[in-house]
Amino acid sequence: MTVAILLRRALVACGALYASAGVALSAYAAHAADAGARGSLQSAALFALLHGVALAALPPQASRRTGLSALSMLAVGTLLFSGSLVAAHAFGTPTRLAPFGGVLLIFGWLVFAIDALRR
Repeated sequence: MTVAILLRRALVACGALYASAGVALSAYAAHAADAGARGSLQSAALFALLHGVALAALPPQASRRTGLSALSMLAVGTLLFSGSLVAAHAFGTPTRLAPFGGVLLIFGWLVFAIDALRR
């Protein structure tokens, strides 16, 4: 099995995990989180859910290294963005990684668009 196939499978699995975490986090934010944390947790849930669905659906479209790199940026960016917001709530850590995650998400989508135009 090639590295590209393994990476596609890993990205799909990562997407499914992010989507399920997004649903669970949204439920937690709506029903158990205090009002002050609700907004940032809902943002983390939204980003995890939406990018999880994208990661679960798009890897078959990524037939080249550029597309796989773009989707990998989405995976890491989601983890940094959503993870930073959740860690701030759960452990009181600063959200310093969230902006880096957001930038990775932006670049990931731009690179994926470039790859789509080159296909």
